[in-house]
Amino acid sequence: MRPTPLKALAARVITVAALAAVSLPGTPAVAETSTAPAAAAACTPAQVVTNGGFESGTSPWTQSSTSVITSRTGQSAHGGTTFAWLDGVGSTHTDTLSQSVTIPSGCSSASLTFWLHIDTTETTSSTAYDKLTAKIGSTTLATYSNLNKASGYAQKTFDVSAFAGQTVTLAFTGTEDSSLQTSFVLDDIALNTSGDTTPPADSTRTPAAPGYTVSLTSNSTGKGWTGHESVTFTNASSTALSEVYLRLWDNYHGTCSAMPIVVSNVTGGTAGSLSVSCTALQISLASPLAQGQSATIGFDLAITVPSGADRFGYDGAFVNIGNALPVLAVKDGAGWHLDPYTNNGESFYSLAADFKVTLDHPTSLLVPATGTSVDTAGSSGRTVTTATANKVRDFAWAAGPFTKISGTSTAGTAINIYSVSGISSSDAQSMLSTAKSAVDAHAARFGAYPYGELDAVIDNNYWFGGMEYPGFVLDLVSTTALTHEIAHQWFYGIVGDDEYTSPWLDESFTDYATDLAQGKTGTSCWSSVSWASSAENITNSMAYWDAHSSRYSTVVYGYGKCALHDLRRVLGDTAMTNLLKNYASSHWYGVSTTAEFKAAAQAATTTDLTSFWTTHRILG
Repeated sequence: MRPTPLKALAARVITVAALAAVSLPGTPAVAETSTAPAAAAACTPAQVVTNGGFESGTSPWTQSSTSVITSRTGQSAHGGTTFAWLDGVGSTHTDTLSQSVTIPSGCSSASLTFWLHIDTTETTSSTAYDKLTAKIGSTTLATYSNLNKASGYAQKTFDVSAFAGQTVTLAFTGTEDSSLQTSFVLDDIALNTSGDTTPPADSTRTPAAPGYTVSLTSNSTGKGWTGHESVTFTNASSTALSEVYLRLWDNYHGTCSAMPIVVSNVTGGTAGSLSVSCTALQISLASPLAQGQSATIGFDLAITVPSGADRFGYDGAFVNIGNALPVLAVKDGAGWHLDPYTNNGESFYSLAADFKVTLDHPTSLLVPATGTSVDTAGSSGRTVTTATANKVRDFAWAAGPFTKISGTSTAGTAINIYSVSGISSSDAQSMLSTAKSAVDAHAARFGAYPYGELDAVIDNNYWFGGMEYPGFVLDLVSTTALTHEIAHQWFYGIVGDDEYTSPWLDESFTDYATDLAQGKTGTSCWSSVSWASSAENITNSMAYWDAHSSRYSTVVYGYGKCALHDLRRVLGDTAMTNLLKNYASSHWYGVSTTAEFKAAAQAATTTDLTSFWTTHRILG
């Protein structure tokens, strides 16, 4: 989403970093019939490396020779009397040291630390002849060499939170070339876990692999829709699944006594209480699902679109229907994610799903939608639009007497621009050109756009600037904003995240991608930085930003993208390019977390990034 006050919109081309969040009047308080379930208990801190100081013999370490763990003269321990001495031979040689460790799940922080001393008789100041590599599992944390020689020990720290719930091998490998020794000396190795409950790996997020089938019929204006929705899903967790929750997000725009989204006649389960201002509906399943088992629930659905040029609302004859289809909430190690709706940004968190949506509407209304659409003749004066979308997190559409123009990007993506009245043909053509170049620029950096066509609805009355949905965006006439919303196809759409808990994972990354697409390097990013308080961090949740709404855009969009520009300067352009493309590939249709991104970034460089994260206020 692109938060910007409507009245401050004096120009059509908007500079992304300058767009400010707005404080909107709150909706009237509504009664709730139940509260959200409590999250899982906090984790128990632990240190999982055994005999990290080598003072208790050699177990459970595996060493390449009996001389690696030693107390012999020539080197000294950081603490105690024993240490691990790799290499130092002065001829072609390899030493290894490893231990299998289990990092418990349920903790938000896991930190590996060790003390390292390097001395060498190499005289070069430019060539790494002898090297020490530190790895956890298959991930390389860092590589050191004779170029890193120092007179004493230095502590190294790595965020390995991404490996929570896994048993992995912690390994050090030292290699020397044919002459001149380099000694790599290790001591006091520790891996500490701490913090609150954190979601486990993708495989345990549930309900998994949702498939939605929807059939809706509109009234004559497209402002009211009725029909049926069903969803099939699988329990991916080892814990039996006895209930699911549907998010009825757009009930935020009404009250519990006058809900815009009404679910009735539930099959495959029993409808329970509405909670979270009537945006979450509990459904108890007919019988608990064991791991790997699937079920289907169905229900009748009625949608009433309110007035307003909003992501869910109508602007005259033009109707936007975003977040209106009920979607499954996600359950993981932290429990059910039932966060409140935020109008300051996004609350949305869902797993990639398949949608088949049939929309019966008056022929006079064009209906752009998520996915690939096919129109067929309906009853007299009506058209049936069938939209199919695979591996998307949500489904949105619009309805109205739009003016439509189409084109194809150089890389082959079909682009459709739908303009409301008042948008000039030249502005529409400009947005088509922008969309073509933006989708190709982002695809080249992060991976090919997978959704076939891309629809953009253009309306200069949007108070929020722009809004992203899979294959479907809402936007003003703005080159920068449209480039931003299209970048969301990758960050939130393809590479998912919990938008309420970690809004920076899509907004900061999307603004950074927008800069790259427009040839901006972020050289003056920090020219006016000013943190509001010690509690203000780039990685804060929407709960914090809703309480500090005037700072949301400045920090999450502005400071967030600046931090990524700084990371690029630390890693180098090529390494940063490879990092983001590989990271997108490894999380394609999955879910990203801050800890996983930090671990991936650390693995891309030999520079210890601990102080970088602290300085840039990227926590977790």
